Amino acid sequence: MSNKRYALALDLVDDPTMIAEYEDHHRRVSNEIKKSITDAGITVMDIYRFGNRLFMIMEVDETFSFERKDQMDAENPAVQVWEQLMWKYQQSIPGSKPGEKWVMMEQIFEL
Repeated sequence: MSNKRYALALDLVDDPTMIAEYEDHHRRVSNEIKKSITDAGITVMDIYRFGNRLFMIMEVDETFSFERKDQMDAENPAVQVWEQLMWKYQQSIPGSKPGEKWVMMEQIFEL
């Protein structure tokens, strides 16, 4: 069985200093945060940036669900601290719901 893949988008605050800080945080992600990601069933997580737009690809195993990940994150104090810190740099992408962070992108082509 192959992994399922999701593509998500998010914008950063359009400020070069804050974008640099955000990238620096992602070069130093703690093992505890990494473990929370893999424990949720995420096998691959890659984030790309162009300007202030972020694009994330996630590959997940059969144990993953967004609801389960949300619940696990809510119960993990380290993840809550990380998410609060990241929200300082992030802003909702145009067209998203108020307060919504990463939004699912629709696949329009596959080869």
